[in-house]
Amino acid sequence: MASLHILQGTFHLSDTRILSLNQVELQRGESWAFVGANGSGKSSLARALSGELPPLAGSVSSDFARPVRLSLEQLQTLVAQEWQRNNTDMLSEGEEDTGLTVAEVIQAEVKQPERCEQLAQQFGIEPLLSRRFKYLSTGETRKTLLCQALMNQPDLLILDEPFDGLDVASRASLTDTLRNLQHPAFTLVLVLNRFDDIPDFVQQVGVLAECTLTHSGPRQTILTEALVAQLAHSEQLMGMALPEADAPDQLPSLADDAPRVILRNGTVSYNDRPVIQGLNWQVNAGEHWQITGPNGAGKSTLLSLVTGDHPQGYSNDLTLFGRRRGSGETIWDIKQHIGYVSSSLHLDYRVSTNVRTVILSGFFDSIGLYQAASDRQKSLAQQWLTLLGMDNRLGDAPFHSLSWGQQRLVLIARALVKHPTLLILDEPLQGLDPINRQLVRRFVDVLIGEGRTQLLFVSHHAEDAPACITHRLSFVPDESGYAFQQDTLR
Repeated sequence: MASLHILQGTFHLSDTRILSLNQVELQRGESWAFVGANGSGKSSLARALSGELPPLAGSVSSDFARPVRLSLEQLQTLVAQEWQRNNTDMLSEGEEDTGLTVAEVIQAEVKQPERCEQLAQQFGIEPLLSRRFKYLSTGETRKTLLCQALMNQPDLLILDEPFDGLDVASRASLTDTLRNLQHPAFTLVLVLNRFDDIPDFVQQVGVLAECTLTHSGPRQTILTEALVAQLAHSEQLMGMALPEADAPDQLPSLADDAPRVILRNGTVSYNDRPVIQGLNWQVNAGEHWQITGPNGAGKSTLLSLVTGDHPQGYSNDLTLFGRRRGSGETIWDIKQHIGYVSSSLHLDYRVSTNVRTVILSGFFDSIGLYQAASDRQKSLAQQWLTLLGMDNRLGDAPFHSLSWGQQRLVLIARALVKHPTLLILDEPLQGLDPINRQLVRRFVDVLIGEGRTQLLFVSHHAEDAPACITHRLSFVPDESGYAFQQDTLR
């Protein structure tokens, strides 16, 4: 009985990236779906399973005699090659179109006309056999390459993003085609970007996050595991409206073009030692900033100026939300515009309370709840719980009974309940495993993208940035301490 085993496998992807597959077992006759976001290592996993990517460490053994991998890149390459044959999509009079026919593409490696016709009939493309491949639709080209792959009767077929770019009807047609391929001597592996793409006939599921296989096993077991269920649920958030603010008509108003933060020649010192010196920085409306730098560089100190918590904010030329610091504003005048999450806040949230109360506390900028929440606020908190994929059982559970990653998601919701002008996330990914890091980034991108909130995202690593980031402020070591580099990313 053919099988493939990978144990403690690591695979070199680049100077900074390693694919980690702790344990993978594929058996003959199984159908698998490996799901991961862009950059999670999916295509490299496909190459590892097909034997094209040798391990850096660990063991890989396979009894499959005829593994075949088919990817979107291979399809794009073939289409480009076909168009290049004439180097034009308009042939001159009398010029012969030298492009390959569908039948020729299917039989590129195995010349068996009868089997070619049989497969084409099975896939519903028999009328296309005499057509030029380059003139096919996207769905038709997928089916043509599938026929080509099956000509050699593979015992392991690996399809990398087979549904990408297909419309609803084509996806349904391809799913039916793949379902009909199932038989005991054949193993199918689908490498997918979304949980929603997993066909209903697939038996086994693996989850990739940050080049690590975090979960694998029977479909139902994996998809009901709490964190995986949350990750799958987060896919459905695109296009959904956020819960409203408590009193939308009473939200502090700012001019659309007014800078949110202006710091001129910013300086902060401790015991006459400058931590921040000569920083000129401005956060305009619509900008999302990542702040990077080593430990001790002053990133959190800069944030404390923005949140109004640092006493040296008064001695700086600092304007927050259109008001010069020290012009008579209260700390609450500043905080009403800000939602804040950090590792220190996470550690400081030591009060014994349930998850729902933590979210409600975001309306009052408190740790714990010390005044009665309104019925509307309770309703909004319930909507946030639903948005996070948490049911009433989890909402009523003690906050500290959740996993660390789930606690971070709840604290992000706490920061967003009032739809702040500025969301400050200070090392939100610190200490999280790959799947939790992916969850946090996805929620930030979805929530920021749907609200009126701007983001200040602090991390040591540029690659941690959510997709919404438009600018980067870097603390760069130099002989006098740290210099500041500001970059526009898009």
